[in-house]
Amino acid sequence: MGNLNYRVVLFFFAFVFGVVFSIPSLTQSDEGKKITLGLDLQGGLHMLLSVKTEMALESKVKSIGTSLKYNLDNDDIVYDALKIDGDKVVFELLDEDDVKSIDEMLAENFAENKIVKKGMLYELSLTEELAKKTEQDAIEQAVETIRNRLNMFGLAEPTVAKQGAERILVEVPGIKTQEDEDRIKALIAKAAHLQMMAVDEDRANRVYSMSDEEAKSYGDVILPDVENKETKYLLYSVPILDGSMLTDAKVGYEEKSNRPMVTFSLNGQGAKIFGDFTEKSVGKRMAVVLDGEVYTAPNIVQRIGGGNVQITGAFTPQEANDISIALRSGALLAPVQVESQRSIGPSLGADNIKASLIALIIGFLAVIIFMVLYYGVAGLISNVALVANLFLILAVMSMFEATLTLPGMAGIVLTVGMAVDANVIINERIRELLHSGSSLTKSIEQGYNNAFTAIWDANITTLIAAVVLFAYGTGPIKGFSLTISIGILASMLTAILGTHGIYQLLLPKINKKKLGFWFGIRQEVKQKGAK
Repeated sequence: MGNLNYRVVLFFFAFVFGVVFSIPSLTQSDEGKKITLGLDLQGGLHMLLSVKTEMALESKVKSIGTSLKYNLDNDDIVYDALKIDGDKVVFELLDEDDVKSIDEMLAENFAENKIVKKGMLYELSLTEELAKKTEQDAIEQAVETIRNRLNMFGLAEPTVAKQGAERILVEVPGIKTQEDEDRIKALIAKAAHLQMMAVDEDRANRVYSMSDEEAKSYGDVILPDVENKETKYLLYSVPILDGSMLTDAKVGYEEKSNRPMVTFSLNGQGAKIFGDFTEKSVGKRMAVVLDGEVYTAPNIVQRIGGGNVQITGAFTPQEANDISIALRSGALLAPVQVESQRSIGPSLGADNIKASLIALIIGFLAVIIFMVLYYGVAGLISNVALVANLFLILAVMSMFEATLTLPGMAGIVLTVGMAVDANVIINERIRELLHSGSSLTKSIEQGYNNAFTAIWDANITTLIAAVVLFAYGTGPIKGFSLTISIGILASMLTAILGTHGIYQLLLPKINKKKLGFWFGIRQEVKQKGAK
């Protein structure tokens, strides 16, 4: 058996890999990928949000109105007074010959809705089952949308999770200034509900003398201008199209003024609706409405094809970027509001780091001292594998720029004991074989073979539990399971492969008469052979 073997080579490269890729995290240098500290270690923002699900029902009714208008226009059905009346969409047919066609269209496209027919008058509303589903969808969608927005904002692994029936927990690490905190809260709470709405040109000049109730009776709605709240627009309440047909949004700049603007693209159906509407409405105005405010209401001078639209306004580059993020991530079906919030200062995080490091150092030193005193040089070899294991955990987490939380630190401390456990089993198996009189070579090889099954079973069962925790857990639980999983996989490399290779490398130098020095055996061992 040669002194140098592939196990030692692999262990050496794994050790070097661990050290090299751990350096940016250990030194907190600006270069290279490094571990991101979680909310409990570096401070940040903790918020509890509630979802106004009743607003989701209103949005759903408006969406039904938009789809219904599209289908009626597409089938060339003559109708009158298509409007939203409370929790239902109401319209009236003008041609009795269209009754059969409209009934077939409604049965095909709106079967899940409650449809009430009163002669030529139709009412569409949400069934009780659909209303409940809409409310639940609004909460689930809010969780996913907020998570997407924070990820697009460039934040490292924020925690966004459903809590209770209608609440959402949000934890954002690394927020240190009031400006960043306000910007994050605005981005989270922004509904980003985009609508393209037609101006009611017949009554537009009466908008300042008209009440909301009167506008509602005409199927209209009065909305303010985003820059000047005194400027108002009278718009048809049923939108031409909404943000569900949006495919992309980004920041652009106007050619003449170089002012920031938001440009967005529509999908195929949205582009067709937009093109058809602008073709039929030349000379009229169309308003771009975002979260109930009119950003622009230009006159339509020609058909606009391609599905590309611009939102102009008095944007700063930061505001334009945040709006584009909100649009790309999707509109919230229901608005959210902050119920409670607290800022965790960096000093508390520093205390947590200090306490965790003390626990890690004490636990690490205790294990190292015990292994050397009890197993001699074999314990020292196990300690080398343990050090390599810690560096590998840090290196892998640094490569993926993972977030390290306080439970994650606890996972690292726990990994110290779990990683050395494999070597304890191996050393005990080797000592048992030496006590029985087996040769040194056979004791080492057979010791690893006998220990492998127990180590494998223990690590696999723990890994399965860690994977389940990562899949179904949130925030800190994920951090704990991540460090445990990486530690288990690293220990399989260092504790089994690495130490085995070191024994093979040192085998010719092991003094058979000083097994107490090498393996901590305190009594004479009868050897059957030299090897």
